[in-house]
Amino acid sequence: MENRITDLEIRLTHQEAALEEINGVLLAQHTLINKLQDDLSHLRQQLQDSNAGNIAELANEPPPPHY
Repeated sequence: MENRITDLEIRLTHQEAALEEINGVLLAQHTLINKLQDDLSHLRQQLQDSNAGNIAELANEPPPPHY
């Protein structure tokens, strides 16, 4: 009986350590996802700003000679 309890305590200790490691990885991934979302938002804004400027420039261009 003593051996079974000791075995269960060892397993519990390993599971707690694994859970702490998984929690650390999850936290790091959450932080990275938030950063990537911010980066994506900034890139979208830059693209929209860039496209708005390009569209205005294209509207002012004369049509090509074959028109």
